[in-house]
Amino acid sequence: MAAKWLNDAVFYEIYPQSFYDTNGDGIGDIQGIIAKLDYIKGLGCNALWINPCFDSPFKDAGYDVRDYKKVAPRYGTNDDLVELFNVAHEKGIRVLLDLVPGHTSEEHEWFRMSQKAEKNEYSDRFIWTDFCFAAAPGFPYIGGESERSGTYVLNFFKCQPALNYGFFKVDQPWQKPMNHPAAIATREAIKDIMRFWLSRGCDGFRVDMASSLVKNDDEKKTGTSRIWRDVRRMLDLEFPEAAMVSEWSNPSLALRAGYDCDFYLNEPGSGYSTLMRDYYNHDSEDHSYFKKDAGGDINRFLDQYLDWYNDTKDLGYISLITCNHDTIRPRYNLDESELKLAYATIFTLPGVPFLYYGDEIGMRYQELPTKEGGYYRTGSRTPMQWDNSKNRGFSAGNKEDLYLPVDESEDAPTVAGCEADPDSLLHTVKEILALRHSKTDLQAAGDLQIVCSEAGKPFVYRRGSLTIAVNPDSNEKEVTLDLSGHSILWQIGTAGCEDGVLKVGGQSFVIFE
Repeated sequence: MAAKWLNDAVFYEIYPQSFYDTNGDGIGDIQGIIAKLDYIKGLGCNALWINPCFDSPFKDAGYDVRDYKKVAPRYGTNDDLVELFNVAHEKGIRVLLDLVPGHTSEEHEWFRMSQKAEKNEYSDRFIWTDFCFAAAPGFPYIGGESERSGTYVLNFFKCQPALNYGFFKVDQPWQKPMNHPAAIATREAIKDIMRFWLSRGCDGFRVDMASSLVKNDDEKKTGTSRIWRDVRRMLDLEFPEAAMVSEWSNPSLALRAGYDCDFYLNEPGSGYSTLMRDYYNHDSEDHSYFKKDAGGDINRFLDQYLDWYNDTKDLGYISLITCNHDTIRPRYNLDESELKLAYATIFTLPGVPFLYYGDEIGMRYQELPTKEGGYYRTGSRTPMQWDNSKNRGFSAGNKEDLYLPVDESEDAPTVAGCEADPDSLLHTVKEILALRHSKTDLQAAGDLQIVCSEAGKPFVYRRGSLTIAVNPDSNEKEVTLDLSGHSILWQIGTAGCEDGVLKVGGQSFVIFE
């Protein structure tokens, strides 16, 4: 079962280089996160996911780790990170770090040693063919850059050589089985990294590309799952309150592999993508469910989500996100009134939700050149907009030194502006999260019952004793439903129930108790 504290957890994802800069160099830092913990707590978020903050050449924004046990100097020191753990815990906030287990940077010392012609303990820590001109069939690979005669397999970008956890099915002489000493050493090295940070106050890990470890795995990821179950046994024995959240987007596999939560991601055609991002290449007709009068169908989401939910509700949690560092911000195609309905729904469904920094004020996606391997994702990684002072309050540094440019639009949303507006998206987020914390039925483990998902009617679902309805379109919708004895607990827009008919006004959301 998942760590108990996750039942009431709401995570806030922080892209550290873009959150708050305290030393004026134009890059966010760990002290900046510490300085804003009261703001995060005030939102209703009681847990953090911090994107990679380890030493890196930053060819992929830190997902190319050069030293897993050292904080990148641009963010601060190991002592700063430990201070963050301690101050966050004093405020009732848990902290997850971002673990990248499938690959390192090509500058990591393990890989430097693996490249050497002389045999050493790291020679097989990565995946190599047995000849300098031998391809790695079925895998991306690099040759011609190492002393040793061989080409090496990549896990993602060119800068990210794949760590060797073994092959589930060995079909080439150079492939090592999962029980090879080098594959076992890799697994144990990742455990060692986890122990290092957990013993210093970290509360767990979000795991990058969690399904990518064992190569030639079967469709059920049997080999990779075996690795994670072994890691889970270590955590249960040594750090029983530690949480693992997977970037897998297949909870039926991930939660059985020992994860507490699995992200439901925005992969093309996924049910989640139909809620807020049902467009292709950003210029096609948009039928997102929460876009007003767009003809969206909530069943496109429910058909996949309910299968996963019903299969895994006793194993762990599905995590719905407003956005993340890899995803186009939802403000790209939804206005604030549409976002209010989307967030209210995400935060009242089962599972452990994640709020991406800046989504609570409706930060916009910006079209920008690539930065540190971001490409189209770069526009979702811009600095947090705190107020209308210099650099939107993100940094006192020079404009030209900023990690990415801030939104300079006259109407760019800021925290200060939203806090002064009682009808802002920020206030809606605070209200619905406060309600989630106050009502056990709205938390991660509460039951879910779909009452109505028919076209032309409001989407209605129950969480325990609470009945929730949402209507993203402009016209009122109604459904036959007896709510006698119930009263409205919280709402956006208009709604009411009379003579056994629930009427939900255009662009409205309501919770009955």
